[in-house]
Amino acid sequence: MAKNLLIVESPAKAKTINKYLGKDFEVLASYGHVRDLVPKEGAVDPEHGFAMRYALIEKNEKHVAAIARAAGKAEAIYLATDLDREGEAISWHISEILRERGLLEGRSVQRVVFSEITPRAIKDAVAKPRALAQDLVDAQQARRALDYLVGFNLSPVLWRKVQRGLSAGRVQSPALRMIVEREEEIEAFKAREYWSLDAQLAHAGVAFTARLSKLKGKKFEQFDVTDAATAHAARAALLAAANGHLVVSEVVSKERKRRAAPPFTTSTLQQEAARKLGFATSRTMRVAQGLYEGVALGIEGNVGLISYMRTDSVSLSAEALGELREVIAREFGAHALPEKPNFYQNKSKNAQEAHEAIRPTSALRTPKSVTAFLNDDQRKLYELIWKRAVASQMIPATLNTVSVDLACGADNAFRASGTTVVDPGFLAVYEEGRDQKSDDDEQGKLPALAAGARVPLADILAEQHFTEPPPRYSEASLVKTLEEYGIGRPSTYASIIQVLLAREYVLLDQRRFRPTDVGRAVGKFLSQHFTQYVDYDFTARLEDELDAIARGEEAWVPLLEKFWAPFKRLVDDKTESVERSEATGAREIGIDAVSGKPVSVRLGRYGPFAQIGRKEDGDTPRYASLRPGQSMHTIALADALELFKLPRVLGDSPQGEAVSVGVGRFGPFVKQGDTYASLGKEDDPYTIDLAQALALVQAKREVAANRVIKDFGNGVQVLNGRYGPYITDGDKNARIPKEREPASLGAEECAKLLATAPFRPKRGAARKNAKATPAKKATAKKAAPTAAQAAPMRNHAASVKKTAARKTVTPQSTPRKATAAKTATTRRAPAKRASPSPSD
Repeated sequence: MAKNLLIVESPAKAKTINKYLGKDFEVLASYGHVRDLVPKEGAVDPEHGFAMRYALIEKNEKHVAAIARAAGKAEAIYLATDLDREGEAISWHISEILRERGLLEGRSVQRVVFSEITPRAIKDAVAKPRALAQDLVDAQQARRALDYLVGFNLSPVLWRKVQRGLSAGRVQSPALRMIVEREEEIEAFKAREYWSLDAQLAHAGVAFTARLSKLKGKKFEQFDVTDAATAHAARAALLAAANGHLVVSEVVSKERKRRAAPPFTTSTLQQEAARKLGFATSRTMRVAQGLYEGVALGIEGNVGLISYMRTDSVSLSAEALGELREVIAREFGAHALPEKPNFYQNKSKNAQEAHEAIRPTSALRTPKSVTAFLNDDQRKLYELIWKRAVASQMIPATLNTVSVDLACGADNAFRASGTTVVDPGFLAVYEEGRDQKSDDDEQGKLPALAAGARVPLADILAEQHFTEPPPRYSEASLVKTLEEYGIGRPSTYASIIQVLLAREYVLLDQRRFRPTDVGRAVGKFLSQHFTQYVDYDFTARLEDELDAIARGEEAWVPLLEKFWAPFKRLVDDKTESVERSEATGAREIGIDAVSGKPVSVRLGRYGPFAQIGRKEDGDTPRYASLRPGQSMHTIALADALELFKLPRVLGDSPQGEAVSVGVGRFGPFVKQGDTYASLGKEDDPYTIDLAQALALVQAKREVAANRVIKDFGNGVQVLNGRYGPYITDGDKNARIPKEREPASLGAEECAKLLATAPFRPKRGAARKNAKATPAKKATAKKAAPTAAQAAPMRNHAASVKKTAARKTVTPQSTPRKATAAKTATTRRAPAKRASPSPSD
């Protein structure tokens, strides 16, 4: 039996490390977090020093049991979870579980950290263990407590005021506010017309273009010419003044150095992978995790290819710098190497300098040498990381920029600029991507020109332009903005984005974030009524205070006390004082000319809808769901009235049955007699004709007719299912033996097969039981729908169910486990009562 037990987070990492440490070590994985706050009210108790109640995470119980068994036989325990705050917290949780079970007595428990999974790094870490860093644990548990308090208290307000099943997050809400505010900027944007005038010059060496810089003796500004008549008059005057050529009045040449970007941090890796590879932040982190934990490299076995991928440091170790310089000298020549290594400084005051930037564990492993062992995503990301790290240690690029002023008569001038690369330096390996083009991107190569030279003029082009609204956020630009504002931390950006997408608060439209109507309602409600808590500066200051706790400069309980009292007062006030119509962004958009009643757009249980009439006026309102792509914030009256043309009668079938089309809770459908058939994605309920509708119904009836292979008249049937034929009695399903022909089965044989078949709850029932939420949530879920919610809404039911299911962050635990966790908590000193959890 191994003397030492080393515990890591992932099984892939355990497999790689196990071969490095030999037979004296057993390496087990915790499979991530091992316990979390119980998903109930009171899991964080503000009345008793913010004491926290934990429970084992159900899916990891067997892994915890394996760790406990091994700990009972080991002489020493090494906690080797990830080197960030979350990893520190997981180590603390594991040690607390083992302590509660009496497995730490007489055993040394030590913490080891490493930033790369290589034999040298692992052995060095084990040789230099340390104690658990309680400051990091406190910072993470304070973060978890804040997230819990915000979520469990703010989400019910959203259920009452906006829509059932919604939730709010401490960090996700400011990010949502950013996206919503950008959408409002775009909608409010008024395009302005302007014209540019460019000279096309026919130089014998290289034809080039110059832009008007001076007109009638004045500097030419963007909005000096704003209409076609003025533009064409200016063009004519310039052509006349030029008389076929422009004269070079000044040539300015400047040489400048451009330094390489630093090696990757988590956020810059996410940004570049989004720009250059089209990777979502979650995809980038998933691929990076695999490269960090280890990839099988033939006879070498599993090897970690990159250093730890959750870091905000731009530092590199001396060993890494030495290897990078060796590779640069070998691959690009000694002239590409600076005299001394390049060093970079973090802009963030909270950057953890003890960590390294993301880099290859060995720069000698070039992308070409490992590509055969990597999948496509791994190859692309490894190459990006390798090139960025190598380029960061190369000489700057030397660029020569030439600006030429060309006179056009006495009072007008054009200017052309061009950039040439004198020495590519680091650009021979890597160039950082940009979200938007800069002036450098537009500059081409210019011919050799001298003052006084006459350059033939081919033409002057007058072009119309319109100013453009600010672009929606891409994943790269959103991560960059979050980082600039200090919202969240590098390790949380991917989860922030995933939560917004999963809750359907935002959609990705051409790789840009567009808020949904639900997302806009949530964002606006929080901005108007919980302004401080979605304020960018407030969120950033809170992150700074959490960082101060991690550095041991502040205590965590006073921070929670300062946050909790005013927050709870505001929640109680807004629960009573805000009207639902205001919270959802309902608005009146005009009057229906036929009925004379007001037309409004609102947000209901299944999404946005239009309404004609008001209950307050004694009307029975009419309802119609908005179509995909329509927004309650931008829809016009005419488009809203079009929605009320459904249900639409298309005519009669050959059998004399009425055929109509409508939209119901589960989407658009065709009805013929008693048969309903859903429309396909390509079908439009507003334009579908009778022939198309009849074809859909016929296909539905044929499927139904072919479904029944045999019916015994007692509820037992042999049916064709999605995965092949099967037997059913309505409660249980039974497989048909492979050797039997389904049509040849008899009633007695079917009864026997059903009797031995396992009982499985109907679809949805098991999930509902497993995801059971506290009584308060269950009650809310069963609340009777409003009239608006009962209206024929579009197919949003599935998404509502998903959202409701997501309200439980961790699986429900048994009372025994929760009680045990609580008891363990109350035995410890106040500063150690709480525990962190996975999400920010």
